[in-house]
Formats: sequence, structure tokens, C-alpha cells
Amino acid sequence: EKQTTSEGQKPVQCGTWTKYAEGGIFTSPNYPNKYPPDRECVYIIEAAPRQCIELHFDEKYSIEPSWECKFDHIEIRDGPFGFSPIIGRFCGQQNPPIIKSSGRFLWIKFFADGELESIGFSARYNFTPDPDFKDLGVLKPLPVCEFEMGGPEGIVESVQIVKEGKASETEAVDCKWYIRAPPRSKIYLRFLDYEMQNSNECKRNFVAVYDGSSSVEDLKAKFCSTVANDVMLRTGLGVIRMWADEGSRSSRFQMLFTSFQEPPCEANTFFCHSNMCINNTLVCNGLQNCVYPWDENHCKEKRKANLLDQLTNTSGTIIGVTSCIVIILIVISVIVQIKQPRKKFVQRKTDFDQTVFQEVFEPPHYELCTLRGTGPTADLADVADDFENYHKLRRSSSKCIHDHHCGSQVSSIKGSRSNLSTRDASVLTEIQPQPVKPLIQPMNRRNILVMKHSYSQDAADACEIDEIEEVPTTSHRLSRHDKAVQR
Repeated sequence: EKQTTSEGQKPVQCGTWTKYAEGGIFTSPNYPNKYPPDRECVYIIEAAPRQCIELHFDEKYSIEPSWECKFDHIEIRDGPFGFSPIIGRFCGQQNPPIIKSSGRFLWIKFFADGELESIGFSARYNFTPDPDFKDLGVLKPLPVCEFEMGGPEGIVESVQIVKEGKASETEAVDCKWYIRAPPRSKIYLRFLDYEMQNSNECKRNFVAVYDGSSSVEDLKAKFCSTVANDVMLRTGLGVIRMWADEGSRSSRFQMLFTSFQEPPCEANTFFCHSNMCINNTLVCNGLQNCVYPWDENHCKEKRKANLLDQLTNTSGTIIGVTSCIVIILIVISVIVQIKQPRKKFVQRKTDFDQTVFQEVFEPPHYELCTLRGTGPTADLADVADDFENYHKLRRSSSKCIHDHHCGSQVSSIKGSRSNLSTRDASVLTEIQPQPVKPLIQPMNRRNILVMKHSYSQDAADACEIDEIEEVPTTSHRLSRHDKAVQR
């Protein structure tokens, strides 16, 4: 019955957010008198960085007792939120023990229903060093670090801290960015870059988003792990907060904020198909301002920026270093080419006769052709001289000395080299040194012995005669080498 009657009434809100550096005291309403009915008071205690909270209750303590403290009670949580880990729920006549926080915040709620009031409580709090930071010592005073931003869009990034001189790269920072949207607008936040140096250590670094103010009760999201999600705010005032101690200054983030209105969209706005109407100037600007990339789809190809506009400091440095290396290599190659001695190519003169070279490496094939004349005036002495010169050249160039020779006495003998007898060879030997006298035959046609000779190394050793045949002819055919000898 008591719970039923209290459900129809809304408790009166009360409480404070206390963060005094020296500690302090807070009590239930009307203490040490009885607290009024239907009250719900929330107290949030905040300590400085690297400090924890100790909470002590006075001995004059009395809250309506109930099973599991379902009615009047005091609830304490380890953190700044109503969903933070609960430390305990207390009621009755015995005061709670000393409460210690694990971090910088304690969340305390006092609830009283509509009946059976008591004197309530009185609590005293003070701060102690955080044991997690005992090796780092006491934190130095933090610099003032705040930024004001607004408009249809903008970028919030951690590098602004150093660029605008709010703090050095080695100082611990607790910076806040206040984003104010145009009238009747809300704010959509999307992370472009995010990395915490000490991930999952929220005491050392985090990025927090507040919706409406920078108080703890308006905290929308807090990121200190490896992932950060987009945030949609319900009001036109957003607060971005970054905390990083001295050992976490490498933590960084970059966030795009976009002001939007809910449908129906006005004439100068673009509908994002996600209950968002953004300014037309944000369409096809190279950044995704909608939750889904509707504003960047189906964009017409715009004129590409100049090459100098597209160059960044990093790319310009890379191009410059690469160009210097290429120039140095070219200079070195030119110097090496100049100092390297040049090779002189002298054309070797031909000191041998082509016909002799052919005579040595190619087994010669000799032909003695019949000279066919038209009358008895042919001079056989010239033919004999040619034969003599030919044999001299052959004996000087060939490795094999042949014992067979040709003469006019055996010109009438017919046969091949295979049936030439020893007697014929002796006759040729005897005839060779004799000068050949011109013979005039009564016949207009005369025959001259033709000897075809080819040899190999084995044939040179055996000195065999290959073939002798009689060929009538009318011309005097000699080899190229013989003609050269004649000249």
C-alpha cells in the first residue's frame, strides 16, 4: 500500500555536484530534523586527477528501515553515473562503513517515499592519492584549455591544443570544445581519426561527449578504448572533452561536427534520408556530413585542384628528397663516365690471303680442264707453266706432298684414280721436271688430262690418286687462287 500510493507522486529533485579541493560535507534535507517525504536527491562528488574519494557518515544516522532497503534508502555508486558499479544501498539505524572510490567520482542518491520519515544522514568526504598513480607523483596544475566553435560544419581535433598554444606537448591536458549549432538545429558528430595511447585506461586518457552542458549528468558518451562511435546529440550545444596525462599526450582524435534540422526540410537544405536536413553547401564537399553518404553520392565531377594545391607538406618533402637523390646519382654517373679510360678499337688489317686461308682449312678440289682450241696455234707451253706454278703453290700450302704429277705424255691414258698404276706414277715423276715443249697435233681438237683431287688427313698419309679422267674442253678454267697466281 505504501509503494502504491507513492507511485502516483513524483519525487522532488534535490542534490548538488560538489568538487571542492579541500573536501566537504553534505546532508539529507532538513538534517538533523526529519527529512521531508517524496524526495530524491543526487550528489556527485568529483576529485582532482590522480585522486580518489573517501566518504564518512556521521553517527547521527537514521533512515526508515525496510527489507533490502526498497523504500527509504541511500545508494552509492563508484563513478559519476547512475549506471556506474554499485557500492551499496543502505538504510536503518546503523551508519554505513567508510566508502572509498576507485577513481575520481562517487554517485550518491538519497530516496524518501511518502511515509515514515527520519532524521536522515550527514556525510563528510575528503580526497586521497590514487594508488594507480603513486609512481607518477602529484599532478601539476592543469592549463586552461577551452575552444568555441559553431556553424553548419567544422572539425574538432586534438592538434589545436598545441597549434593555438593552450598547452605544450609534455603537459597533461583537460581540454573542452564547446560547439554551438544555429537556432533550431542539432549536432551530429562523426570521428575521422581516433587513437588513445593508453587504450582501456580511462584514468589516463579519454574523449568524452556531453549533450547540453559539460556537467557529469549530461555525459553522452566516453571513449578510452580502441573504437569510437558516431554520436547524435539531442540539443544544439555539444561539449567535447579530452583528458590526457603526461604519459598519454600522443593520444589524438579528429571529429567532424555537422549542424542539422529534422524534417520537413527547408528550401536551402538537403535531405539525408536519415531524418536529417543539412545545408546545401555541404553537398559534394568531399566530406560525409550525413549518417549515410547520400550527400556525396552522384556528385558531378568537379574541376581537379592544381597540383600545387594537392601537395601537402609530407608529399612535398618526399618529392624533394627523391629529386635530390636522382640528381646526385646522375652527377656521379657522369663523373664516372668522364674518369673511366676509353677503350681504343683498332681495326686489324688482313695479313693473309683469303684464297690461302680457304686452301688451308678447306680440303681443295682441283680440276684440270681440257683446253679446247680452234687450231694448231694453241700454245701448250703456257699451260705447262700454269701447271708448274700451281704445283709449287700447292706444295707450299698443303701439308701433304703428293707423288703424282701430270704430263702431256699420259694425256691419252684414260682411266680413274682407282686404276692408275705405279708405273704411270713413275712416268709422271720423271716427266715433271722436264720442260714441256709445245706439241702441235694435226688435229684441230686436242685432249688434255684432267685430274680431280680431293684429300683428307688419311688420304694425305696414303697419298692416293682419286681420279683421272679425260675431258674435252675449249676453255682454260683455273681456280681463283690460280688466277691470282697468274696475275
